[in-house]
Amino acid sequence: MWKFLIGLNKRLIITIPLMLGGGFLFGIWAEPAMVKQLKGLILPLSFLMVYPMMVTLNIKHLKEGMSIPLQLTTQVINFGVIPFLAYGLGIFFFPDHPYMALGLLLPALLPTSGMTISWTGFAKGNIGAAINMTVIGLTLGALATPVYVQALLGTKVDVNIAQVVKQIVLIVFVPMILGYVTRQALIKKYTMPHFKKEIGPKFPALSTLGVLGIVFVAMALKSRGIMAHPAILGAIFIPLLIIYGANFLLGTVIGKIFFSRGDAIALVYGTAMRNLAIALAIAINAFGAEGANAALVIAASFVIQVQAAAWYVKLTDRIFGPADPVSSGK
Repeated sequence: MWKFLIGLNKRLIITIPLMLGGGFLFGIWAEPAMVKQLKGLILPLSFLMVYPMMVTLNIKHLKEGMSIPLQLTTQVINFGVIPFLAYGLGIFFFPDHPYMALGLLLPALLPTSGMTISWTGFAKGNIGAAINMTVIGLTLGALATPVYVQALLGTKVDVNIAQVVKQIVLIVFVPMILGYVTRQALIKKYTMPHFKKEIGPKFPALSTLGVLGIVFVAMALKSRGIMAHPAILGAIFIPLLIIYGANFLLGTVIGKIFFSRGDAIALVYGTAMRNLAIALAIAINAFGAEGANAALVIAASFVIQVQAAAWYVKLTDRIFGPADPVSSGK
């Protein structure tokens, strides 16, 4: 079973579109009442996605990647540029559909995920820096999301701040704390070498199950709406392509000018990767029935994000030059 799950984790380029298609078909064929019941799975699936990532996160690596200029640049892009780009595109492309604009804004406020670390590693970038970006970005995003959403879209969408904060606590901070406690307990019981070799590699596969489950549910909840208005998908992908294109381009240019190869790659993935699963969970759980419109935009983001991240790995040597085998990953 573990080989199968690990295989899913390595083939997200294929598995995410398959789950989107499966969710769409299920939403069309199943009874509406059955589809509606899927909403109750979002919270446990979100926990399943975040908790394993936190178990494998080695807090001691934070010191290795703590370059103040790099981390500061990353967060300026994450919270000073991308959210406002997403907000502007949302207002332009969805002037009469504020909850779809919310679907662009929420991921823009929740940078980094476990895949930030993974993709940085695949491209032989600075993994220590990527770990820092993940922890800092996720924490800042969780704190900033209610403020940004209220300030930018508070007059257009019904923002229940208490509900948004509650979801963030349940989806981000509780699994973060429990993951750290679990990691320490496992290391104490089995030793660090055994944990790294036998136990740790299994957790990302569990996290992938959570991601795939959330994607399936989000698409199933909105499938009938897509059937009724199929042109809406084209309208969604255009602003998403602009956001991801601008994000990768900005990170690449700044990284190439100001940072070393490893740091530049971490910067790109620390700003271009968004925590779509958490954004999905917040959209569905904190914004009522209208949150499904935001969820549709976020679900479509999975397709672009995974494909773009994979293609960028293939381009890194061409952009930044080949990795130094001695210093790569440090």
